[in-house]
Amino acid sequence: MTNMALFAEQQVRADLARLLLAAVEASGRARCDIARDTQIHKDALRRILAGERSASLGEALRILAASGVAPHAHLLLFLVSSGDHAIAWLQSDLAQFFEDFSGELPSALERVLGNQIHDVKPRWAKGTAHRVARLLSDHIDELERKDALLGEVFAGAEGGHRG
Repeated sequence: MTNMALFAEQQVRADLARLLLAAVEASGRARCDIARDTQIHKDALRRILAGERSASLGEALRILAASGVAPHAHLLLFLVSSGDHAIAWLQSDLAQFFEDFSGELPSALERVLGNQIHDVKPRWAKGTAHRVARLLSDHIDELERKDALLGEVFAGAEGGHRG
């Protein structure tokens, strides 16, 4: 059962404000420039970042985008994980990966599973997430091995031309 205390308006507003403030500060941009790009009055932006005013969904996405981060990924991380993950992944390749991955996942599931999509069980989610992470880790390891091998081949080729 979902703990409804996690969704208390003031707590959600404070957590979202913390994420948005971290994104704005990490961007290196002036708040007045972000306010102009997001079409949010600078005082309203100040109140949003201070947690005094709730940001609409569109405002949150625009603030994140104007801050130079993957807006959907960070908002999704905020919703499904924690504000801490969303903040920790600010301006990272991992956040961009998560944005592209989560955006592609629904159509990939439909395309690959076809009629089996209705057979998917919620209890499989955790194991599938771990399996995808292991698959990604194996893929990174394989790319690193190939890079090392290519480096040795190029080093050997350079050594052969000199001698």
